[in-house]
Amino acid sequence: MSEVEISRLEIQGKEFLGIRVEMPNAPLLLIKGSKGFAMCGYLNPSTAEKLGDIAVMVSGVNTFEDMLNAKIKWASPKAKELGIEEEKVLREEIKKL
Repeated sequence: MSEVEISRLEIQGKEFLGIRVEMPNAPLLLIKGSKGFAMCGYLNPSTAEKLGDIAVMVSGVNTFEDMLNAKIKWASPKAKELGIEEEKVLREEIKKL
């Protein structure tokens, strides 16, 4: 696998951009939708919140499929305004991003 992977992901009939970067101990993962994004634990939720992003975070993931099957550990206030809930599986909420 290359050090950086950029993929178009079709999830529930909607297109997303998947970015995976190999880091020394675990991959950095991001799935970007038209309104917001899902990130792994490598990225900083405080910064996303400060910038007013629509963002959610999952952790303990190594692949895009892992992300989709993981529970949302954190959702920004803007994500919550869209009805995204923490502890729901990302796959159930991703269309809102």
